[in-house]
Order: sequence, then C-alpha cells, then structure tokens
Amino acid sequence: MKIELLASMMCADYRNLEREVKELDAGGIDSFHIDIMDGRYVPNYAMSLNDLKCIRSLTKKPMDVHLMVEHPINTIDLFIRNLNPGDTIYIHPEAEYHPSTTLQKIIDAGLCPGIAINPGTSVETVYEMLRIVKKVLVMSVNPGNASQMFLPYVGKKYDKLLPMCREMNFQIYWDGACSADKIKKYAPRGVRGFVLGTTLLFGKNAPYGETLKKIREMET
Repeated sequence: MKIELLASMMCADYRNLEREVKELDAGGIDSFHIDIMDGRYVPNYAMSLNDLKCIRSLTKKPMDVHLMVEHPINTIDLFIRNLNPGDTIYIHPEAEYHPSTTLQKIIDAGLCPGIAINPGTSVETVYEMLRIVKKVLVMSVNPGNASQMFLPYVGKKYDKLLPMCREMNFQIYWDGACSADKIKKYAPRGVRGFVLGTTLLFGKNAPYGETLKKIREMET
C-alpha cells in the first residue's frame, strides 16, 4: 500500500506561503498538515485559523488539522466550517472532558475524526475511542515545537497499535522527527502516513517534487 506523505505547514516559508503550497501540491504531496496551538495545551502558538483558510483556498488536496488546544469542543465549529468533506481533524483526548462528544461533531460534519496520542499517553487510556476514530496520530515527540529529538520508547506504542488498527479499522500516522530510517522501518509494518517537517522535507534547497520522489522510494 502506498504511504501518505503530509507536509507539516508550520515548517513552511511564510514569506512565500502561496508559492510553498503550490510547489508542494505540484510536487506530489498527499495532504497538508495544519498545527493549531493555543499557548495553553502546549506552550507555544503555531498556525492560525486564517492560515488554515488560506491554505484550504489554494489547494484541492486534503487538509489534516491537528488541534493542540484546550477544550476543542468550544471552538470546533470554527474549524469545521472552513474545511471540506473528508478533511481530517485530530483532537487530544486529554484536552477534553468528553472527547467522544467532540469526535461525534467531527463525524456529523462529514469530516474524518482522529485522535493524537502524546508520547506520555498510554494506549490503554484511549482504547475505547479507537473504535470510533478513523485516524490515530502518534506523536514521537512532545507536541508544541518543530525540530525535536525522537523519543525511542514511542516505538512500543506502535507495537501495540498496529495489531489494533486492523481489528478496529483505523489508520496510524507518524508525527514528529520523521527521518528516513523511521519510514523504512514502519511503513512496511503498516503505518499509513508520515508528517514531514524539517528532517526530510523543508529547508533542503531542492524542489519539493524531487525530495518527495526520493522519500517515496524509501518504501520500495
């Protein structure tokens, strides 16, 4: 199965955002990953609703929205109405009193429901939600900043989740410190997609199409 490659747009050159989106689109990126942070759930601010609107207007490719915010139920409608059917929204279960309620709103809007699992979040605490989500974004670094080091113990999380994804019908995505060795190891095991940031995609002084072609060759 062909892996999905997602561009982590918080790593893009914001002096030329339109050009970045169009070059990634033409280069063969599968989806645009949008990191929304509120400065409370994570100690940082990243992309905004206006960034999301801008990128959504520049491409027909799917959007992959990662909400790193407290109580996303309070603002979820803002994001829902600026996305297309089939786009994805991830929430962090720890950030919500009743995460299943927020996930149901995403489902009812015709969007793809997902959860993001922090390095310190055990699979057991989100087990019930795995039956209602379509995607699980496994964080291999603590959320909030780019260019962090991979946390090796996260590999055990994949060992637990990969058998479950076949039983419960969800797909697993990798986010954080995504290097070539991670794709070579985990793509054949069943990880469906990889969020690409500064490690493999951005700041390489090469056309995105060339870079993405080389990354896709890693799975063969």
